[in-house]
Amino acid sequence: MGPFLCFFFFLVIFSSASACDRCVHQAKVAYFSKASALSYPDDILSEKTRKLELTQIRCKNAALCTKQGTKVVVTDLNKNNQTDFVLSSRAFMGMANKGMGQDILKLGLVDVEYKRVPCDYKNQNLAVRVEEISQKPNYLAVKFLYQGGQTEIVAVDVAKVGSPNWTFMSRNYGAVWDTSRVPDGPLQFRVVVTSGYDGKNIWAQNVLPADWKAGVMYDSGVQISDIAQEGCSPCDERIWK
Repeated sequence: MGPFLCFFFFLVIFSSASACDRCVHQAKVAYFSKASALSYPDDILSEKTRKLELTQIRCKNAALCTKQGTKVVVTDLNKNNQTDFVLSSRAFMGMANKGMGQDILKLGLVDVEYKRVPCDYKNQNLAVRVEEISQKPNYLAVKFLYQGGQTEIVAVDVAKVGSPNWTFMSRNYGAVWDTSRVPDGPLQFRVVVTSGYDGKNIWAQNVLPADWKAGVMYDSGVQISDIAQEGCSPCDERIWK
């Protein structure tokens, strides 16, 4: 009976630790002194991820920072070994109590805790932006924007509309995917996102016209609202406020 009870207890603990979509992580955060170093004000660069996601983050200094913290979008990989995250100065000050923004900036580096939260773009479809580095017809780089839910794009394929011949794209950086094998004509995309504990295929038909242009954003016609699960302990389902 003893071994059975121990095994049962292990299963309960494992199940509890692996059924969470609000895992709390510990990290250190710094900031960019110039907002121009980021693509938009509330960017955040994470050393531990190359995915686009929404994260709620708060510093652990109760005298200086709010319980709510601030919400930021993870956009790219940070290769600094001294910190896990790099925020814009605006987002960095957003963690502080009212009137204490300059005080937190003086610290430069703070201990934080963070968790993923769903992105809500108010019924906005997933958008595909053709990056300026694209060179038709030999090279295509696209960025996915307005990625709803709490998911990660883990694979992207592209094909001519109506064709069964798919070409895989590689992650260039952050939310940008590219290929040097660009199909002719109008293009469709097949995207794999994390959903629950598995992956889910999203098919965006007829997204780019045959005369697609660099620097232009196109509507995919699809929305993402799935929630990905993590395995962790502790799990914090509460709203930080």
